[in-house]
Order: sequence, then structure tokens, then C-alpha cells
Amino acid sequence: MRTEDREVFEVFDAFVRARYHELVRFGTALAGNPETGADLVQDALERTLMAWHRLQSREDPEGYVRRIMVNRNISLWRRLRREHVTDELPEQPHVDRQRDGMLWAAMERLPPRQRAVIALRYYEDLPEADVARILGCSVGTVKSQAAKGLAKMRAGIPADVRSVS
Repeated sequence: MRTEDREVFEVFDAFVRARYHELVRFGTALAGNPETGADLVQDALERTLMAWHRLQSREDPEGYVRRIMVNRNISLWRRLRREHVTDELPEQPHVDRQRDGMLWAAMERLPPRQRAVIALRYYEDLPEADVARILGCSVGTVKSQAAKGLAKMRAGIPADVRSVS
């Protein structure tokens, strides 16, 4: 191993040793359980190590790690939020028509630009930059329209229905 690489690993190792327990506590709070929280930390640290050469000039690499953890947790939540593990396949797939109907009704109440942003960003899963390019606006506009649209949709769906996973 080159001396330069060894130094990078030593600095990274020192960072991990100093902040690991706080990161696990944060991961547990994000995920709701210690095992998934620890997995989030491990995944984030692997990704951080790959980008460590870019982060050494930063004062706070922990913010970068925490952002990865938040993003990964959101990705996991999106992927798993409607899945139910079972050992038998059902005859018919389950469709939650009440929740889906409320979601579409909330979408229909949005102004056209917010509806377009929400549909492109979350339904089509496009990056903000692509949504901005498609709609001919700035990334900042996409972010603000998405935030306003999601807030309006949340306000139109009862809290007990929103919190069901």
C-alpha cells in the first residue's frame, strides 16, 4: 500500500473511531431500530471512504455521512413501504384503493406546475436537474414547487392514513 493511501486510511479510520457511536445513534433514530441504523452507518461509511479524497478539505465530513444516511434511509423506505413479507403468494395482489384514491385526489388538487414536478420527481423518479430541464425552470424552482406540493398533499390526507406504512 502506498504511503499516501495509508495516510488516507488512517485519517478516515480516526474519523470513524471518533464519530461511529454518534452515527449509529443517528442511524437508529432514522431507521427506528438499531440493526437497520447500523446498516445505514456501514453503507454511508463505505460510500464516504470512496469519496474521502474529496472530503479531506472539508471541515465537517460528518455532515456528508449523515446526508448519505438520510438519503439511503429514504430510498429504503420508498422501496419497502408497501411491501409485506409473506411465505405464501396471494391469489390476487393487494391494492390499497382507499390510500391510492386519497393520493390521486390530493395530486388532482395541486396546481399544474406542482403536479408536474411531483409526478416527474417522485412518480417517474427523475433527478431534480432532469425535471428542471423538462419543465424549463431552475433546480431551485423544482425544489420549492416539490416542497409546496408535498405540503399541500399532506394537508389533504388525514394523519392516520399518512402514518400507515
